[in-house]
Amino acid sequence: MERVRRRPRIRPALGALLGLLGLVFLLSLSGGYRYAPLEESLTVAGEPSREEAQRRDAILRRLRERVPADPYVVIDRVNNRIRLLSRKGALLEADCSTGSGKVLVDEAGGRRWEFVTPQGEFRVQSKLSDPVWKKPDWAFLEEGEPIPKNDADRFEYGALGEYALHFGDGYLIHGTLYERLLGRSVSHGCVRVGREPLRAIYRACGLGTRIFVH
Repeated sequence: MERVRRRPRIRPALGALLGLLGLVFLLSLSGGYRYAPLEESLTVAGEPSREEAQRRDAILRRLRERVPADPYVVIDRVNNRIRLLSRKGALLEADCSTGSGKVLVDEAGGRRWEFVTPQGEFRVQSKLSDPVWKKPDWAFLEEGEPIPKNDADRFEYGALGEYALHFGDGYLIHGTLYERLLGRSVSHGCVRVGREPLRAIYRACGLGTRIFVH
């Protein structure tokens, strides 16, 4: 849909004790980001004492409890990567496209749009098969076309791919006609994904699935 409204309120990624950066750190420890496994990161030189082993096991247990039990999605806006993760590690990793950061100003109407992908914790609110894009005003202004008065002239078929997952305020994870641009920050705020990764994410994610964007 790629509409840009007010940016959603940023919430801590895993509750009051863990902000979004805490989530990234946590996932790195659990292997979700191809870093050292959690056990290796807590290894001490030599044979650990009984107290050290107990402390290590307690830390592992607390960290694992903070990782969502069900599959969840992590979107890296800097590197334009999307990951489908679980407590067992990465289920899928692929290129994506996130917001370009560009600004469009409607001089005549005094409106302004910033094309960014919001950061924070979200959940899948709805799932769409064969989604249809209802083009917002900015899409016509960007193309130098007049804004239609009839809503029927706004609908564009096929632009969003086979599937879309809505995660709030008009933002979607969806397919794209421009797969050659995946891995670049070129979208209007939504997260574009290639056909095969999108199919896997759509199948794995139900309503309420957590999405972490950093």
